[in-house]
Amino acid sequence: MVTRAWLQSMRRMTPGPVALAVAAVLATGGAGNLASTPAASTPAASTQAVATSAVTTSTVAGLAASAPAAHSSTSCSPSAKACMDLSKQQAWLTDGAGHITYGPVPAHGGSKSAKTPKGTFSVLSKDAHFYSTEFHAPMPYSVFFYPGDAFHADNPATASNGCVHLSMAAAQRFFATLNPGDKVQIK
Repeated sequence: MVTRAWLQSMRRMTPGPVALAVAAVLATGGAGNLASTPAASTPAASTQAVATSAVTTSTVAGLAASAPAAHSSTSCSPSAKACMDLSKQQAWLTDGAGHITYGPVPAHGGSKSAKTPKGTFSVLSKDAHFYSTEFHAPMPYSVFFYPGDAFHADNPATASNGCVHLSMAAAQRFFATLNPGDKVQIK
């Protein structure tokens, strides 16, 4: 039986026809609520509630199977846990199977004279309070994927010296999610 909480979570997570079907079910009070109305106390009403619930379940399940999943894939390798598209100035995290779990978020790579390296790398190390002695600048929530280059908090609207600038919130999320050895792809 479809529960109201499940329908509400599907409504938030799934776009398109599924969201419309879920909204329609919720607008009618949800199939799970039919049995609790006074008119549903008769055996015929209970049978109708069960039948309506089965129809609602199959309709929602059918629509879910045919609707594309939100943020279901990336243009990066499925094994990459983090991805940065330099041309779009966006970065995101994945589950390591090609499904986006966070983002895309604004991100900025290196300047023309200090480009961010392209390729697939592994997270080398993390340092929440890193300070660059080379550039005399803090690099909060650094996740190093290449010697000297990291995802870190800074203004994502400005070019870096080879790193990937993320907002503070995004850098914290990348820092909390990524671990040494995780694959990172910069394209």
